[in-house]
Amino acid sequence: MEDVKLVELLLTAEIFNRYENLNESDIPREIRKVLYTRGSLKRPIIIKEDVAIKYAGKSCPLPFIDCNPLTKQLKITSFEIAIKWFASKGIELIKRNPVLAFYYENLDSLNISYEIAKKNNLPVHGDREWLLQLISDLEKNEEMKEMLNLVRIFSPEDINIDFDSIALNDEQIEEIKKMEIALRETEFLRKVGLTDIGKLLFVGPPGTGKTTTARALSKRFYLPLLEVRLSMVTSQYLGETSKNIEKIFELAKKMSPCILFIDEFDYVAKMRTSDEHAAIKRAVNTLLKAIDDINLVNDRVLLIAATNHPSILDPAVWRRFDKVLEFPEPEEKIRRVIFEIFLRKIEGEFEIEELVKESKGFTGADIKLVVREAILKALLDGRKRVYQSDLLNAITEIKERFKMRYDG
Repeated sequence: MEDVKLVELLLTAEIFNRYENLNESDIPREIRKVLYTRGSLKRPIIIKEDVAIKYAGKSCPLPFIDCNPLTKQLKITSFEIAIKWFASKGIELIKRNPVLAFYYENLDSLNISYEIAKKNNLPVHGDREWLLQLISDLEKNEEMKEMLNLVRIFSPEDINIDFDSIALNDEQIEEIKKMEIALRETEFLRKVGLTDIGKLLFVGPPGTGKTTTARALSKRFYLPLLEVRLSMVTSQYLGETSKNIEKIFELAKKMSPCILFIDEFDYVAKMRTSDEHAAIKRAVNTLLKAIDDINLVNDRVLLIAATNHPSILDPAVWRRFDKVLEFPEPEEKIRRVIFEIFLRKIEGEFEIEELVKESKGFTGADIKLVVREAILKALLDGRKRVYQSDLLNAITEIKERFKMRYDG
């Protein structure tokens, strides 16, 4: 197997270097990961001994591979022999490697599809290393550096929330599936003229999963996440707020494809009144124009905004979003799923239905806190097994906190 992986690595580099119409996303993610150690995926890709050993476990020898003792560079000495040798031993790897599939697809004797291989390969723009390099390049420009200071940037690899670990209702799941399809079919959507798409507004009280969902989508779609709170870009000098808003949207376009997640959306986009400060009006208008001027099809930016206070949003804001998704306090069905998700790795026997009944009015964040308190109490008692009573006591404790919150 070491020989097969070594030849895969060298053929991938050779074919990628030969064909300009192949791009970095055609290189399998596993190979990209070892190539990043050399600092770049740009042509020509050169394979040295250290990279070969890291990926394949060996660097030589094979009769059609040469290793330069001075430069430590590996090269294929007979491309045709290598191609035939690999076709007989690495057919499954060819099917999963878009670079190889691109070349082997034209060989009549093999049933290979470049499109299928490419579809199943994670794109380069989600790689942590790729994102860090992009940020480094942007920071060389002082104005870009200022923009980067306005946002938190996450690689999908840095997000520890799996999409399968969040509980969503049917409407939310359906809309997410629509966005997933839209991301794959941007060319078709552009062709039919449906470009103003990919703007979602998440509405609901704190703790209902708005931010968690946005982050989980970054991982599911393998897209970088630019996360910003409008309160953080609102300057004490009101004139700067409009400029900051423009910078955020400009940065999203430069870092596309990506998700731009704007939290606390109501902070600037509030109801306008006749006596409102002119700079505030300007900031709101700048925000509206920025939303108008960005879309998923042309800019490859999925815009998600979130608010806990939809009632104070400017009416003009609502019209800018093609879908408003409500994140209400979870009903019984959703609370049941949330408990199942949080308890699935914990040793113990639980009566989920009783927990669901006793947790009426709890958000997902509240339920997470219940499980946290129950686990810590069990550990305090010297055990790693959690009992139903631990969870019920934690629910009672959280309810007492509710009373203090509202009574206070």
